[in-house]
Amino acid sequence: MTAVMDDEALELDVIVATDDADLPDEAALCQWVGAALQGLRSAAEVCIRIVDRDEGRQLNRDYRGRDYATNVLSFPAELPAGVDLPVLGDLAICAAVVRAEAAEQGKELRAHWAHMTIHGILHLLDYDHQEDEQAERMESRERFILAELGYPDPYAGELG
Repeated sequence: MTAVMDDEALELDVIVATDDADLPDEAALCQWVGAALQGLRSAAEVCIRIVDRDEGRQLNRDYRGRDYATNVLSFPAELPAGVDLPVLGDLAICAAVVRAEAAEQGKELRAHWAHMTIHGILHLLDYDHQEDEQAERMESRERFILAELGYPDPYAGELG
């Protein structure tokens, strides 16, 4: 699937590599990616690969050294110096993990998909959460974007 939004400002390629049937549609993914980019990027090319638990585990092990499937992995584009293209990078989102987390955390599945998509895009835009100050900045941005989209605070009820 390729989606073009806002006069070609966003090119989104979606690859579904799972049998999971309960996935967000192309329009929802475009909306969430576009919302995450709002005010930060005027143009972007992004690929989202929706994976199963086995592929999610392999990617996490190979690229982060962690032998378990995780919700979302971000792979920023590494363009050579002097190359000015709107390529932002790739996301791998594990459908089974997103579904399980939503159920465990009592969250609506669509809201959790929105959060994980936005979270991954923010990583591609150099947001991080390794240190408290970084985490506060990233979570604040996520809360703002999700609220603008009508979703609840994904961190409500969490202890700092």
